Parts: sequence; C-alpha cells; structure tokens
Amino acid sequence: MIALVQRASRAEVRVKGSKSESIGKGLVVLLGVHPTDGEEQLEWLARKCVNLRIFSDDDGKMNRSLLDVDGEALVVSQFTLYGNVDRGNRPSFVESAAPEIAEPMYDRFVARMSELLGKPVASGSFGAMMEVELVNDGPVTIWIERRAK
Repeated sequence: MIALVQRASRAEVRVKGSKSESIGKGLVVLLGVHPTDGEEQLEWLARKCVNLRIFSDDDGKMNRSLLDVDGEALVVSQFTLYGNVDRGNRPSFVESAAPEIAEPMYDRFVARMSELLGKPVASGSFGAMMEVELVNDGPVTIWIERRAK
C-alpha cells in the first residue's frame, strides 16, 4: 500500500466538476492499493498517516501530528501510484490492485483514519475522474509504502 502524503493548508476534490469534499489545515493522502495488501498494511499505514509528525511546533520544528493540531484529512484513491515506466513510455499498472480489491480497501482505509482521528475524513469518489486542488504547506510531501511480506 502506498500513500503520498501532503501537508496542506486547504484542499478540495471535485468529481465531474462539482465540489465534492474539502478540508482546511491537514493532510491530503493519495492512496494506492497493491494486490497483496491486507489489513496489516492498511492498519499500519492509517496509523502512520494520523501520527506522522510533520506539523510545526512552537519552535518551528516538525514535531506535531494531525491529532496534535486537530487537523483534517482528505483521502483520494490513486491507482497510478503503482504505475511502472521501467520499459517504454506508457505506464503499466499491473502492480495496482483490481477495483474489486482496491475499492473495499480504500473504503476501509478512510473509515479507519476517521476512527483514529475521531472525526469524519473527506474522500474522493473511487474510480471517478477527479480534480484535486490543494495548497501544499511547506511544501511538505512524504512517500510512505508498506508491502506485504
């Protein structure tokens, strides 16, 4: 499972041009699911995202988590994170989980982050063409991956 995590001062996802979900200060999590991912990867990654200390403390050091700053989260499915361009110029997505595997994992990830944060988590619409707009604060962008062993 891959998460591309961006610290944002605000973010919004639109589905088919209509405003869908938005957040203020928090994290935008672009989530990719691998065919071998299971509950262990999901739990580890959700906890990592919620507890990732990338928000500034009073001394300007990245020392606070999403929980510490009472931040919000926006999670968007992103199968292209598993795109492979080792051969040729057209990405191969064979490392991405099929929709029947990825969609329930995505839904459970959003639900688990919501449980850990103690509030609703904004999300995109799985499989839809979306527009994601955000102000990357810092900028801070972290790549997190956890593969099944």
